[in-house]
Amino acid sequence: MKIMKTAFLLVGLILMPTSVLAVEGDAVLGKWITIDDKTGKQKSIINLYKKGNKLFGKVEKLLAGATATHCEKCQGDNKGKPITCMTVIKNLKFNGKQWQGGTILDPKNGKVYNCKLWHEGDKLKVRGYISFLYRTQVWKRQ
Repeated sequence: MKIMKTAFLLVGLILMPTSVLAVEGDAVLGKWITIDDKTGKQKSIINLYKKGNKLFGKVEKLLAGATATHCEKCQGDNKGKPITCMTVIKNLKFNGKQWQGGTILDPKNGKVYNCKLWHEGDKLKVRGYISFLYRTQVWKRQ
């Protein structure tokens, strides 16, 4: 009987850090209002969601501050497509502190950047970067 209790305790201790990380990582899920880091205007609503253990973000709605409705400068399948319903954040993985290792598409210029994001209080910091060059936007929860 004592062996079974010890086994359950060990399994619980092994699984606990994983479940705590999942809860911390899930704090970013849901709808966020994007704020242009240059103009300060609200541009869109992005829905962040998970598929398996990866994070994705889809444009739910364009707001009055958005300047384009279609991704004219995009390459490949997104060329000329409506920005609404477009998946702009792809394949980020949670490392225990932040989501990283995926990409973000800027529909304004059609470029794809490496991406990482993290939650700070009621704000989301979203960074697109190439090598040591980066831009960080602060999004707010809808």
